[in-house]
Amino acid sequence: MGAKNVRRLLMGNTSSVTQSTSKATGVSISTTSGQITTDNASLAGGAEVTFTVTNAEVKATSVIALSIKSGGTSGSYIAAVGAVADGSFDIVLANVGSTLEQAVVINFVVL
Repeated sequence: MGAKNVRRLLMGNTSSVTQSTSKATGVSISTTSGQITTDNASLAGGAEVTFTVTNAEVKATSVIALSIKSGGTSGSYIAAVGAVADGSFDIVLANVGSTLEQAVVINFVVL
């Protein structure tokens, strides 16, 4: 991670955003770290959904780290990065449990 990104992380370049409409709805958040709260729409067991995060801090060479913070049944969701491009990245949210209607809070950091 470059010195510029370390300074931003230490200085609190963080924010949060909440999806509207569905778990497939894209969000915009231009910080190097933050939280994304998904919509609480139903996601069937074994299903996955992809949504785009528009973020001016992201470069095609960035590494995006994700973790599930809260909101969903523990162990029922997996969040992964599907693609990274200049200005955006995709998150794939998979439900490995039974059908659930929960808002999931996902932490992210851009490295």
